[in-house]
Amino acid sequence: MATDTPLRPVADGDFDDGRGPELPAPPDPGHGARLRRLIGVDEPLLDWVPEERTRYTWYGALVVNTALFGAVSMALALGSFRSDLPWAAVALVAVIWFWAILALDAWLVSSTHGTGVKKWTLAVRFFLSVLLGLFIAEPVLFQIFDKEIRQEIAVGNERKVAGYRGMLVSCNPTDGADTTGRAECGAYQLKVPGSPAELGRQIEQTTKRAGTLRTQVDGLNRTLDGKLAAEQRLCGPKYWVRRGGGRDVSVTCERARAATSAFRETSRIGTYERELAGLVAEARELGARKDRAADGYRPALQRAVDAKTERRAADLDTDGILTRAHGLKEVAASDGFALFLTVVLHLLLLALDAMPVLAKVLGGSTTYDTLLGARYAASRRRHTEELQVQLDCARLEHEVRRHRSEQDAADRKDRTEREYQRARSERAAEEREELDARTERLLRARGVGV
Repeated sequence: MATDTPLRPVADGDFDDGRGPELPAPPDPGHGARLRRLIGVDEPLLDWVPEERTRYTWYGALVVNTALFGAVSMALALGSFRSDLPWAAVALVAVIWFWAILALDAWLVSSTHGTGVKKWTLAVRFFLSVLLGLFIAEPVLFQIFDKEIRQEIAVGNERKVAGYRGMLVSCNPTDGADTTGRAECGAYQLKVPGSPAELGRQIEQTTKRAGTLRTQVDGLNRTLDGKLAAEQRLCGPKYWVRRGGGRDVSVTCERARAATSAFRETSRIGTYERELAGLVAEARELGARKDRAADGYRPALQRAVDAKTERRAADLDTDGILTRAHGLKEVAASDGFALFLTVVLHLLLLALDAMPVLAKVLGGSTTYDTLLGARYAASRRRHTEELQVQLDCARLEHEVRRHRSEQDAADRKDRTEREYQRARSERAAEEREELDARTERLLRARGVGV
């Protein structure tokens, strides 16, 4: 047949490994084949175009280099942002990241082989490569501008600490004046014992309580004075009565005295007077402490401001990824050359990270892609033909089964018809025999009667 005819005459240098027709070049068993296999190249098909081996070998090398670059970037990132991690953990994460990037880039490149790849799919794959490159490039840029970033972070933190200290000083004056009415001072209020303003507020509260208590005591005293006056009036000689041969106070006087004594006990006027005296003494003591507080309050306030400022400075981040990213932005914004260098390095690192797919886009379709596309088309046609053959075979098998079913049905009909005719003949013979027997009995009966 025509398909058995060799495509070209067999030469002495041809290689035949038992896979079919002789190939233009023998298979490549070296490391290049492993790199090409990594990006999904079909070596038996590539043997027909050995000129493309170098290109696809470098494609595989680009994928490995990108994965190595990503692993180094991840190690640098972990070393910078998580300095507390042991090197074994950093190495393990870097190896895992190397494998993840290698698998992703290998899939991206292997999915671009063949002539059936659409341009928009290449754009989508390139977009994924750019996203991956952005993630990989940032730790490297942090290392390149590490000195400038640290300096910018230090200057920024100094500004923040100075601004924080300024708000503490503004919202906590040395005279202890109240600043709670200022909205911007809500988060900067300090509670320092011995504040003149605090002592002033305590004096005001104590004086207010003493005034309220004095009003209450004065009211009780007026009521008590009224009862005492009533008692003196009712117990005077004018109201004495004769009792037991002499003169004595009346029952009304005794009741007035009992009411006065009961009022003293129930009204607790003595307790209130002692409490009032204590409040007056406390107000005097607070006044004296307020006079002495100005000299001791300023050093205490200064110590509180210093402690709060030191705590604020200790809480500021210096190595976080967001802090370093902000520092890199400030470095780029503060100097035109730094901005230019940042943009150029970003583009360079993005190009290196996206080079596996970018090389495929720039290189265009190759002879290998054409052969692979032809194989895809042939495989689709072969699969279509195979499906058609299976369909035809199934159709023929179905027709055979239907014909067999029709023949079986005809045979069963014939057998049924013959059985029916035989049974009918047997019934007719039985009926004739029975009729003959009846006729014979009738004739015999008539002959005997005669």
